[in-house]
Amino acid sequence: MNIHLLIELTKRDFIDRYSGSILGVSWSFIWPMVNIFIYTVIFSKVMGARLPGVSNAYSYGTYLVAGLVPWMAFASTMSRASCVFVEKKHIISKIRVSLPSLPLYVVLSESITFVITFSIFILFLFLTSSPFSNTMLLLPVIYLAQQLFAYALSFFIAIFHVFFRDLKEVVGIIVQIWFWFTPIVYVVDIVPEYVRDYLVYNPAYLFIRAYQDIFIFGRLPNFIYLAILIFLSLAILLLSYYLFKKLEKDIRDFI
Repeated sequence: MNIHLLIELTKRDFIDRYSGSILGVSWSFIWPMVNIFIYTVIFSKVMGARLPGVSNAYSYGTYLVAGLVPWMAFASTMSRASCVFVEKKHIISKIRVSLPSLPLYVVLSESITFVITFSIFILFLFLTSSPFSNTMLLLPVIYLAQQLFAYALSFFIAIFHVFFRDLKEVVGIIVQIWFWFTPIVYVVDIVPEYVRDYLVYNPAYLFIRAYQDIFIFGRLPNFIYLAILIFLSLAILLLSYYLFKKLEKDIRDFI
């Protein structure tokens, strides 16, 4: 894809979310601050939620944000990028655009939101005197692995969404169920022991756990988990590209 077109689509996608509002792009800072305040202060201070084994007063709120923000970036990327061929058919029909690279503008747009939100989150941790850990330097690596998986999955789904438009609703339902099967609002310890052994087969758990390891336990993430996630992403990408080359003409015709 033309880099200029990719940048333009990313910029337009991010700005258009707040088009027509008085505060405009400022909402991209306001919403994260409000959400982080709710998750940390309301849950931890007002509701008194605590994380077992962690003494920090904001521990449960930190646990929530560390899981919810990456999940929202992942889920939004996958849900939106899997529909991108149909939603951008007016562009595809007018210019010769590389379809495999088209979902990338969604990945980049969601990444901007993620960076803003996580920067505010880290600032909050600093203001509440939470210890800074060198393991936080690994956050870009975890995020790249997470978004690589989101891109691979969305590209795979996007191929079939062209032919089966109901897939948009199916993906929405799957994302909702998937969320509750991932330890984000609850801790792994409350899950029955025989279920814990199967969590490794949940790809979302592989990267969510990495964020929790860094922010809650101050330890290095499980690199084997991240390696599995990257390997799975590359396998899905290879399969998706193979299917795309087989179906490219039909995809462009159906669009």
